[in-house]
Amino acid sequence: MENPFPTLVRCEELGLTPDTTGKVREIFDLGDELLLVTTDRISAYDVIMDQPVPGRGALLTQMTLAWYEHFGDSLRHHLVHADAEGLPEPFRSHADRLRGRVMLVRKARRYDIEAVVRGYLAGSGYLDYQRSGELCGHRLPQGLQLCAKLPRPIFTPATKAEEGHDENIDAEAARRIVGDEAFEAIESLSLKLYEDAVEYARGRGIIIADTKFEFGVIDGRLTLIDEMLTPDSSRYWDAERYEPGREQDSMDKQLLRNHLSSLDWDKTPPPPRLDEEILERTAQAYVAIFRRLFPERARECGY
Repeated sequence: MENPFPTLVRCEELGLTPDTTGKVREIFDLGDELLLVTTDRISAYDVIMDQPVPGRGALLTQMTLAWYEHFGDSLRHHLVHADAEGLPEPFRSHADRLRGRVMLVRKARRYDIEAVVRGYLAGSGYLDYQRSGELCGHRLPQGLQLCAKLPRPIFTPATKAEEGHDENIDAEAARRIVGDEAFEAIESLSLKLYEDAVEYARGRGIIIADTKFEFGVIDGRLTLIDEMLTPDSSRYWDAERYEPGREQDSMDKQLLRNHLSSLDWDKTPPPPRLDEEILERTAQAYVAIFRRLFPERARECGY
């Protein structure tokens, strides 16, 4: 697949040293604002792979921007702009390499929970259900199959771990972290955003099984921060091929996780060498989602 955006693995390639480096994003502190650069790195099981997925960072950014536009003025988010040419120096000098993968955002006071919404029983949620019949304090009907659709979407918060895995928690634990008022606002908005996105995606033949949001406070108001409804933060399935009782054919990063699970690897560094085929299939899955959800924007981006 031809990549319309230059590959970027680390900003050090450009002589730029980030203030914070995550698994995928590199962050520059510009005072009242942050510059987020989404690289083409990819991680699985909290391990960064040695090989990038070319163009992945730009695609994640463009999907986030497309969802921001979809919700319009009904959604408060942290974005100032995403124009590489409009950045201050020294970043503007590298606009050709940063194009498509940057977001200049306002700083926020972050709430330290992952705001997870599930409409289907998959992943760690299914494992929790098998053990207890519950998921984050929600008592679920007996006999639900793997990947079954839930009677209604549920809010299932998780801890936001700086290292290691996030852990599912119940409402009481989440309230202790963020407070009652913030919890209720986050839960309500998360469910609303998910339900709107599900309806939009279903009309394009895609199921959003679950997703996670991050929120903070800007100017005293609840504000969405970070990525939104990307294949990294959401579980995407093809509606026509959906069948409860089995693992679904992934259209997201689960494709890579499934491949890694088939290898003789203990999920600790160093990561295994990946075949070009799995990198290409992962890239194609991301692009397929983008084209189906936002065809006009995908064409504008060169996909």
